[in-house]
Amino acid sequence: MPEGYRRGFHTYVVVLGTVMSGLGKGIFASSMAKLLKDKGLSVAPIKMEGYLNIDSGTLNPFRHGEVFVLDDGTECDMDLGTYERMLDQNLSAKNFVTSGQIFRDILDRERHGGYLGRDVQMIPHVTGEVKRRLRELAMQGDGKRPADVVFVEVGGTVGDYENGFYIEALRQLAFEEGPDSVCFVALTYIIEPPALGEQKSKAAQLGVKRVMEAGIQPHIIACRATSPITDSVAQKIAMFTNVPMRRVFSMHDRKSIYTIPEAMRQAGLDREILSILNLHDRVDLGHEDRARERWMDYVRRLESPKPKHIKIGVTGKYSTLRDAYASIEKAVEHCSTHLACETELVWIDATELTDDNASAHLSGLDAVIVPGGFGSRGVEGKISCVRHCREKQTPYLGICLGFQAAVVEFARNVMGLREANSTEFDPESHDPVICELPDQREIEQLGGSMRLGGQDVALTPGTLMWDLFGRKDTVRQRFRHRYEVNPSYVERFEAAGLIFSGKHPKYPIMQALELPKPGAEDVEPGKPTHPFFVAGQFHPELLGRPLRPQPMFMGLLEAALTRKYGQASGAQAIAKA
Repeated sequence: MPEGYRRGFHTYVVVLGTVMSGLGKGIFASSMAKLLKDKGLSVAPIKMEGYLNIDSGTLNPFRHGEVFVLDDGTECDMDLGTYERMLDQNLSAKNFVTSGQIFRDILDRERHGGYLGRDVQMIPHVTGEVKRRLRELAMQGDGKRPADVVFVEVGGTVGDYENGFYIEALRQLAFEEGPDSVCFVALTYIIEPPALGEQKSKAAQLGVKRVMEAGIQPHIIACRATSPITDSVAQKIAMFTNVPMRRVFSMHDRKSIYTIPEAMRQAGLDREILSILNLHDRVDLGHEDRARERWMDYVRRLESPKPKHIKIGVTGKYSTLRDAYASIEKAVEHCSTHLACETELVWIDATELTDDNASAHLSGLDAVIVPGGFGSRGVEGKISCVRHCREKQTPYLGICLGFQAAVVEFARNVMGLREANSTEFDPESHDPVICELPDQREIEQLGGSMRLGGQDVALTPGTLMWDLFGRKDTVRQRFRHRYEVNPSYVERFEAAGLIFSGKHPKYPIMQALELPKPGAEDVEPGKPTHPFFVAGQFHPELLGRPLRPQPMFMGLLEAALTRKYGQASGAQAIAKA
């Protein structure tokens, strides 16, 4: 029990999966957490993963989807991106735990004599470590005040070997904390075989049975399904799980996850949880009304008809797996809602692009995004994509590797450095315009490791980036990369017309670039111009929020609308939105 912990003050909502993984435990937890936060409560989510990796940084996107980076540099599961977007709340390393972290800390403690000679076992030591972390998170809360409610999402499904100790620890937590302290939610799946034409609940019943066999009686059942679950199915689920019908929630497919909080509210699920945890007296009704109106204004915009339609290409190396670019999809969705347009994302495999066929793949697009990635596969295709966008005046947004590809392309095709490259892909490059900085260790003690997490970017006044961010001189963005623009080439780039509009506040590290717009006053004759050519070494998509759309994505979509329809709302209107 951590020192200073107040038993009885903090409460917990635990979301467990059954039948199969990937059904949306994080969506349920983040949606309910939002409803309670809107009521004025302090909430703190945590994702508990069963794998032995220390974090998600080394996981292949094809296997695990996007690696989400928190402000403190934690590389974590993409579900934490869902929590940050839904709650509009920055999370930290305390909001993410893996089995690897748990076992590492226990073994380190054992090697240093922390257990005073006792034999270290799953119970009580491993389960005790889980409970300690949960209680410490409860004390930290949202960083401003202790948590009224901690939302615990356990990865995988009940019955998996790797998360069994989490589930046992949570059972113990509920016993130790006492009545009205822990609400268990079982997320299950209602199958609807096309050949039968009706919903079947048997798999869901058996899945929830596994939860009960672990000593946990669910308070709420969330039913994932393609269509709304029928009354007959809800009755069967209620009967075989001992859960009242009013606490069986249909979590069926919807146009957007951002409509789920209101669906939960209309079903009365928020009030049920307040009753289970005895939290009604902590609700701020005025705060709830104001927060709900702001959110519903966004949802109404999201669901309203959108007469204008644009196509944006995403040229990536993991384009066959949409989860690898989940934050990009959401950032585009936020901006489309605020700009009242329908945006179709066209997924393009970077490995298929060359200078010769780029036009065939990219023609008909209103804008293009080149996202990040690691390794040499598909890089030349990304460079060909950049060249097409620059020469054809297609609005372009480069992210991380997309920033580096823009630098290499400009060096090759504007400055005439035909062998320009990154030392990541060609260590013997004659013109290493992208490289690890020779004095990198002295600058930021980085050595060969990555720059991770939130860092300040100094914006150049008068540039498009400066305009997009509301004319702020400094903005904070999130990074995940190793290689930088080679400082010895910066003056040559700027002389050729490339603008580095975002830099490190102290050191010669380039963090954003752009090309000037046609007709700009200070553009020399013969220098390249572009209606919207912007790139950042950081990952702007990680900070896109529904009520605070990301400015660079807003600028890209506005440029795409201007290209197709001739409308222009201006950078200041974008920044205001």
